This record gives sequence, structure tokens and C-alpha cells, in this order.
Amino acid sequence: MTRVLMKGNEAVGAAAIKAGCRHFFGYPITPQSEVPEYFAREMPKIGGCFLQAESEIAAINMVYGAAGCGARVMTSSSSPGISLKQEGISYLAASELPCLIVNMMRGGPGLGSIQPSQTDYFQATRGGGNGDYRLIVLAPSNVQELVDLIIEGFDLADLYRTPVMVLSDGMVGQMMEPVDFDGNKKQYDLPSKEDWATVGTGEKRAPHIINSLYLEASILEEHNLHLQKKFELIKENVCRVESEGLEGAEVVIAAYGTSARIAKTAIETLTKEGYKVGLIRPITLWPFPYAEFDKVEDSTKCIINFEMNHGQMIDDVRIGIKNRVPVEHFCRTGGVIPTPSELVTKVKEVLGGAK
Repeated sequence: MTRVLMKGNEAVGAAAIKAGCRHFFGYPITPQSEVPEYFAREMPKIGGCFLQAESEIAAINMVYGAAGCGARVMTSSSSPGISLKQEGISYLAASELPCLIVNMMRGGPGLGSIQPSQTDYFQATRGGGNGDYRLIVLAPSNVQELVDLIIEGFDLADLYRTPVMVLSDGMVGQMMEPVDFDGNKKQYDLPSKEDWATVGTGEKRAPHIINSLYLEASILEEHNLHLQKKFELIKENVCRVESEGLEGAEVVIAAYGTSARIAKTAIETLTKEGYKVGLIRPITLWPFPYAEFDKVEDSTKCIINFEMNHGQMIDDVRIGIKNRVPVEHFCRTGGVIPTPSELVTKVKEVLGGAK
């Protein structure tokens, strides 16, 4: 095993290239600007295409074009840039075009700040564009997992013909950690794209038409039902979660991404002090691992929803726990990174003080 020390944003580019991505369209925005910088440097070396578009809107529509030709293609941005891409993302989902979208979140709303945050949970998991659609949303908590989910994300996109979003934040994007690029093995038998991609007919068949416009209501309804059937299939097969310490837990912390890293450190401290604290870390934010919350015991005093926002995942946590256990929220926002000691204090407060 060969491990390489890399910054998260550069690891995004290296993982994408390893996964076979040869087309990147994007626009620089902090804190993910090293992603397009990496592609600008490395894509020409392998005969790939890097293009800095004139805007985020242009970039996502270039992704649409390349995906329609069957290419492995991606874009990346940060929160307000992803907002600008929402119309194109809706087009991609409706047209069933596989692609990878990376969001290194920053503080919001609006232009907000350039500091790490998790304020795009609603936008990612509820579909920020128009219509009834979903994205597969993957949430890494370290650079190695970022690499692994980038590589798998391309496969999931091709397998289900859908956009996949890797939802991370500026902290993971900017930190440096050792990563292994050799451990990723082929997991899926991927379907051919010849049945739908616009690669030319050679006068041997009718042209493939890629479209998201259906003027006849009944035909659009039929297409929507087809999409919903696919989303149900994704729910059944693409649901990832890490959990620990649920048996006998006094408190369970629900957290993802950077927040989960902080939670694990807090749990180590609390465990040494005699507290029993569990963790549920969704890795797929959609599909959300609701079933994992069935493992939380009725005797658990509280679930603490821990995010770097004002409580966006808390709705899904409440759905998962089915009112069996009270749910509270703890956060820092605006790009302020919460500390493990702050979370320790919150857990002790919930449990009535120090032992």
C-alpha cells in the first residue's frame, strides 16, 4: 500500500482522474479553488479536457453536454456556486445523465463566508432545483473517504444514470492527510451507455434524443413515475452509515462529515469519564439511513443532532427515531468550527452535569 500526503481538494482531482474522469468544467470559488487548479495542471497531461467556464451556470450546462455524450464528467464548486448550478442539476436529473458534483461547503446564506460550514444539507438532499427529483448525496469525513467516495460516486452515477453529489466542506478540502489510491476495487458491473448516449448513429439506428421537456402532461407524468421507481431502487441499494456504541447509550450523537470527526473526539473524552455515548454517522445523506435509528434503545435519554448549521439534518433524525427519544440540536454556524469540548459540555448538560 502506497500512501500519499495530499490536500483534500487536490485529492478530489486525483481520485476523479483515477476513476476515469477526463472532462472537468468549473469555476473557481473559495474554499475549493484548488480543485480546478489541479485539473488545469493535470488534465492536459492525460489528454483530458479542463475548461474554466465563464460562470457556474455555463459550467453545469457543459457537464450536461459531456454527460449526454457518455463521458465521465464532473464539476465542483462551493455553496453559492452550487446554488447557481441548480437549474442545470435539475436538467441532468430529469434527463438521467450521470455526472459527479462536488460541493465544498462554506458559510451562508448568501455569499456568507469562506469558512467551513454544513449549510447546504437542505439544498443537496431536498433537490435545490425544480421538480420531483433526488441526488445520491455522499458525505465524507476525512480525505481518504473523500477519495473513496469520489471514485465510487462515478460508478453510482453510471449505474443509476443520475447525478451524484459529494457533499463535503472547506475543512476537509483544505486539510492534508495521507491517502491510498490503490485500495479501490471495482464494485459494480456497469451498463453500457450505447443505448442512450449521443455518440453518433453511423446511419445504423435512429438518433438518441436526450431531453427534459415533455409538453404532454400524461407523458411527463409517466416519466416522473419512471424516475420515482429508480429513486426507490436507489433507496434499497445505496444507503451507507457508520454507527458505534448504541447499545446501552445514554446519549446518541447524530453527525456527518467534519462534525462527525469532532463528535468522535468528544465521545473519546466522555467515555474516559464514564459516560456512555453512541454515534450515528450517515455517509449517504440521501438515501438517509432511517433504519439505523431503530437500533437506538428506548432507554437512551436523548439524541443530539450535531451540525455546523442551525439544524437541517434534524428533520431526518426525527423521522428516523419516530418520537421514541427526544432530539436536541447543537451547532456553531457562520463558519465557526465547534470544538470537542463544547460538545462534551452539551452532552453533560443533557445528562444533568458531570459524574
